[in-house]
Amino acid sequence: MIQPLETVEYLLSETDPARLAPCAAEVAFIGRSNVGKSSLLNAVCRRDVARVSNLPGRTRAINVFQAGFGRWLVDLPGYGFAAGPEAERAGWGPMIEGYLRGRPSLRMIFALIDAKVGPTRLDLQMVEWLEATDLPWRPVATKADQVKSSRAQGRRREAAHAMGLQPADLAWVSAQEGLGVRELRGEVAALLTP
Repeated sequence: MIQPLETVEYLLSETDPARLAPCAAEVAFIGRSNVGKSSLLNAVCRRDVARVSNLPGRTRAINVFQAGFGRWLVDLPGYGFAAGPEAERAGWGPMIEGYLRGRPSLRMIFALIDAKVGPTRLDLQMVEWLEATDLPWRPVATKADQVKSSRAQGRRREAAHAMGLQPADLAWVSAQEGLGVRELRGEVAALLTP
């Protein structure tokens, strides 16, 4: 049997979560605009499956990638500053919430924060909401290569504590340099394995 993440390919984009078909297992990636969701997804898949842009807010729909039959990786629109029409941006919150609340096959939400910036007010609101709704989530600090190695341990501790976590609970990754990507890939594959 082919292992998850070996044959990942783009499946579809949808703006209405109610129109998404059921699947066996899925994981989602969420975070601020420009936190590096698409870059991390590409690093986890070891190839470019998600479109990466330098402009925040380019992910405007629920983008689904198939990792074997009925196994999905989902790239959600970012929250916070984003380019695009205001009316369209206003619909992203309800779309994201509808997706997160309405998917019984959702095994994990990878909540991304910027390692250099730390969790913003919006990140903390998202974490509080995930906790309050009792959804499974895993914090991931992206762009760890942008934190000086002499500051990495302290920065990781500060970011984790701001979210009420221990430093070991916060995955510390860099899509650019591959730091922590192998371990995260293993977690994602395990969650999607039948």
